[in-house]
Amino acid sequence: MRVIAGTNRGRKLSAPPGISTRPTSDRVKEALFSILASRIDFADIRVLDICAGTGSLGIEALSRGAGLCCFIECNLSVKAILEKNLLVTSNLDRSEIVTMDAVKALHVIAGRGQRFDLAFLDPPYDSELYQSVSEALDAAALLKPGAILVAECSVRNPLRESYGRLQRFDRRVYGETALELFIQEEK
Repeated sequence: MRVIAGTNRGRKLSAPPGISTRPTSDRVKEALFSILASRIDFADIRVLDICAGTGSLGIEALSRGAGLCCFIECNLSVKAILEKNLLVTSNLDRSEIVTMDAVKALHVIAGRGQRFDLAFLDPPYDSELYQSVSEALDAAALLKPGAILVAECSVRNPLRESYGRLQRFDRRVYGETALELFIQEEK
């Protein structure tokens, strides 16, 4: 697993042993960021990486010029690997790690008045978090109008067309992985 482009291009990222996390493959990440690059100027955007795991997606956004990434990861041993990856890529100063349940973390972040331009959601494929996190993002108004949410899920379990003002605008399939892209509509 590596950073695809930007200031950290080619840097290798660590992953925990075993199958407790499922980092996004380089092929899927490359395709995703190609799609995003046609829609987003990464310069100084604010990114939210939910169920961050190794931080691969948020780090890729930082490498491409994002100003800040808030990583949410509840597993303490995985958090240590995320911190190592942020250190290796020199991105600690533009990062925040929130270590708690994803939905609780979103409410804490919303209480600070933070809003984001891009969000990644990559929980375990069999997780119930897709719906609860998507609904919490919408209810807490954490995404700016026009912001994009990218949800990585199993191809066998497509997500809903919408979650409040989050409307799906694209779905791409890569083997067993589906990328579902949503846009935050105006109120």
